[in-house]
Amino acid sequence: MADPVAWFEVSGPDAGAIQRFYAQAFGWQIDADNPMNYGMVQAQEGGIGGGVGPSPDGSAQVTFYVSVPDLQAALDKIGQLGGKTVTPPMDVPGGPTIAFFADPAGNRIGLMTAM
Repeated sequence: MADPVAWFEVSGPDAGAIQRFYAQAFGWQIDADNPMNYGMVQAQEGGIGGGVGPSPDGSAQVTFYVSVPDLQAALDKIGQLGGKTVTPPMDVPGGPTIAFFADPAGNRIGLMTAM
């Protein structure tokens, strides 16, 4: 069985503006009532959940996360295939364990353990 895409993130320098944009454009209910102003988007039937919020470095980014059973094993395989680990596994407070890699073309992709 293939590992599924399980989460997405859209971020930018003005979290409120980008949250309003996606809420109005697609009717998403975005809950950003938390200290980080990270807007949670609940999965709809046939879709996946995600987040819309501020980016750590102020840049605009879109990231998708692939759910894998073992982050380090996935990073090792990715390395053998020409990818590179960007961020080793780390725990998100109250959330999953995540990691980031760059594919051979340089795209930054997230990995996560199932929640």
